[in-house]
Amino acid sequence: VIQGSAADLIKVAMINIQAKINTDKLPIKMILQIHDELVFELPKKDAAKHAKWIANEMTNAIRLDIPLKVDVSIGPTWLTDK
Repeated sequence: VIQGSAADLIKVAMINIQAKINTDKLPIKMILQIHDELVFELPKKDAAKHAKWIANEMTNAIRLDIPLKVDVSIGPTWLTDK
């Protein structure tokens, strides 16, 4: 995906993810976007469950004819999980 298109894709994903967080009243805070990365704060016990649908939203934010890959990592801080 060309860099400009990636910026559009991440913004669409952010809007969709935040909409679900708001609608479902989920205990998740989207706290940071760095290039094509999103960082969230949420209860540790829910991390794996929510990571799955968040990754799906990022993968399917915009319909493309090429597959998109999303890597997910879970950790106490963004720095320690990089």
